[in-house]
Amino acid sequence: MVDLALHIPTDVIDGPTSLIFALIAVLAVGWCTVAARRGLDERLVPLAGLATAFIFAAQMLNFPIAAGVSGHLLGGALAAALLGPWLGALCVTVVIAIQALLFADGAVTALGLNVVNMALIATFTAYGVLALALKVLPRTRWGLGVAVFAAAIVSVVAASAGFVLQFWLGGEEVGQSLGAMAAAILGTHVLVGIGEAVITAGAVTAVAVARPDLVHALRGTPLARAAAPADTLKDAA
Repeated sequence: MVDLALHIPTDVIDGPTSLIFALIAVLAVGWCTVAARRGLDERLVPLAGLATAFIFAAQMLNFPIAAGVSGHLLGGALAAALLGPWLGALCVTVVIAIQALLFADGAVTALGLNVVNMALIATFTAYGVLALALKVLPRTRWGLGVAVFAAAIVSVVAASAGFVLQFWLGGEEVGQSLGAMAAAILGTHVLVGIGEAVITAGAVTAVAVARPDLVHALRGTPLARAAAPADTLKDAA
């Protein structure tokens, strides 16, 4: 069951629950579309396309996390950091829809479930963690990296928790308690989140160093240079 938490296939969640989350996904994506249009400019359009293509390609590649278990990038934290929550959620939604419709990665009937978990919960959770972390951490390369790293891990676990909720509402019988299943899923996705965090933190900090104006989380401000030991001694004197 652990490998079904993301990109949910058919017949894992019953029809009524899938329909409810499909409606939630439609309403939420519509809301994101309206909100994203308010802040959309010519600079964000090509970046959104590049981010979508990168997330799509990265989701097709699995990385090992334990014996017999692998994971892949969700992209919610990456999209949130570069594009903000509204446009970021839309980009991840496009990726999920293409994978379901053209590559059968996740059932079409579960498209709403997957969009809620991977595009909405993951992206908005990542953005919330990132915004809070950047209020505490210095806006240096390492401060941003730590913030993105934490946001990515939390976003993956939150997305898998969304699946646990959906399974509780309308999942098939699996012969084990919900608590045991939830512990296995959440624990495994902590490891998936670490893999995602490494990739996401590296990608976002690389963009931030070269073009801080393209990182939504920084609001266009360049990264501060970490004080060297000589500078610290000079200030103290």
